[in-house]
Amino acid sequence: MTPAHGLFIGHVMHARMRPVRRRFVYRVFSLLLDIDDLNGAAKGCGLLSRNRFNVLSFHDRDHGARDGSALRPWVEDCLARAGIGERPDGISLLCYPRLWGFAFNPISVFFCYRHHRLFAVVYEVNNTFGETHAYVAPALPDARGVARHRAEKTLYVSPLIGMNAAYDFALRVPGKTVSLGIRESGPEGLILTATQSGTRRSLSTWEAIKAVALHPLMTLKVVAAIHVEALWTWARGAKLVVRPLAPAVPVSRAVAVVYDAPVRTPLALAAE
Repeated sequence: MTPAHGLFIGHVMHARMRPVRRRFVYRVFSLLLDIDDLNGAAKGCGLLSRNRFNVLSFHDRDHGARDGSALRPWVEDCLARAGIGERPDGISLLCYPRLWGFAFNPISVFFCYRHHRLFAVVYEVNNTFGETHAYVAPALPDARGVARHRAEKTLYVSPLIGMNAAYDFALRVPGKTVSLGIRESGPEGLILTATQSGTRRSLSTWEAIKAVALHPLMTLKVVAAIHVEALWTWARGAKLVVRPLAPAVPVSRAVAVVYDAPVRTPLALAAE
């Protein structure tokens, strides 16, 4: 069934494999929100507001069409563009909130449910140039609740990684925990891996206070880490890649990947 609102405390890990090796980990927290009941999420947590300033806030314009319009029509349009005809009964969004009015989500995930079954996923990827792209895929979770997808890279993200690359996603359906593993590969092989993991808490005022106390500048740290690591890698010989125009079509379809053999968790996959 569609998960209720929640707060996940966890970590992000990045490991770059080439042209130089570099690994770092930092703590984060994220929200899981029912997009049909965003006001309900705010009512349940005194530190969280919708479309107005608070310690934590969720602004509709930070996602989807980026114009403040409702998110459900945008998600349904993404599904249709990708050739997925089912209409979701429920949609949950995993994302960072605004913290002290500021947020940046390198990736947000929309989970689409029908008849209590996850049937599609929308990976909403953003770069630091204000551009966004949705990778959409049918979801076929295995017995462990892990859905895997593969997509050709369409949106320019890093000035140090070219466009001739592909992503492998491994996503655990939110429950008591959530995890996302991403491997980016090019003609030369594996370029980097990234993971995000979290353990569920209730989306309450007290849990939000504890999360903010542990991560008082989290959203600024996310952006700072992106730029600091890019400078570190560039200073050690990585070549700059000219940014192409954003794709004319902001949605592309990813491919569901199914394995017959038992698979490792997304975190183990990304750490290989």
